Amino acid sequence: MLPTTSPPSHGNGSLSARDAARHTAGAKRYKYLRRLLRFKQMDFEFAVWQMLYLFTSPQRVYRNFHYRKQTKDQWARDDPAFLVLLSIWLCVSTVGFGLVLDMGFVETLKLLLWVVFIDCIGVGLLISTLMWVITNKYLLKHPGKDSDVEWGYAFDVHLNAFYPLLVILHFLQLFFINHIVVINSEWFLGYFVGNSMWLLAISYYIYITFLGYNALPFLKNTVVLLYPFALLVLGYVLSLSLGWNLTRGLCWFYKYRVQ
Repeated sequence: MLPTTSPPSHGNGSLSARDAARHTAGAKRYKYLRRLLRFKQMDFEFAVWQMLYLFTSPQRVYRNFHYRKQTKDQWARDDPAFLVLLSIWLCVSTVGFGLVLDMGFVETLKLLLWVVFIDCIGVGLLISTLMWVITNKYLLKHPGKDSDVEWGYAFDVHLNAFYPLLVILHFLQLFFINHIVVINSEWFLGYFVGNSMWLLAISYYIYITFLGYNALPFLKNTVVLLYPFALLVLGYVLSLSLGWNLTRGLCWFYKYRVQ
């Protein structure tokens, strides 16, 4: 684990007014949003590297967060390239869902708006804020001004965890929907394949979320973030026992949304 450093101090150990202003949450948010409109300043190659390692070795991704804290005094990303690529993935996969479910142009557009603004942004903001409150209220080792979870970092952890889930459920699953999962939905193989993909996707989400908060040296008892695994496995076994097809339910829900 890399050590963390504090921003430079002046005289009596306090930040200068200029440094303090630069390190406020508002200043960091303004810098992030400003870079969102400057594609030439984004490091897309590094963002692709992160996306690959979120599948194979997510711990390596969070080592970079340590490095950013050491060099820029913030845990959260200051480069929106990852968010931009994730948005592209989301749009392309949603259009793919529209094609697989035989939706028209207007229906696919409605589905895209629902998925982007409700499922991704709305739910993402809700989960990030909830985790931000929980970690700062219950998981801090020594509650104080200099050791708290940044909201931006909580949002980054959600995006990291959401990406593998998106690829598995919104992209890879498309190749099975019309051939195995939905058409043969009453067949055990159909809902076994579909539900297993859900198990894998949600497992990634839980594990990467745990790694994100476990990487912060000022948090304690982060192992509790792995407890949902027990409920996940129980739900998976129950769904197979009762013949519930989660993917068929998702397809029905998407079609119902755009009616």
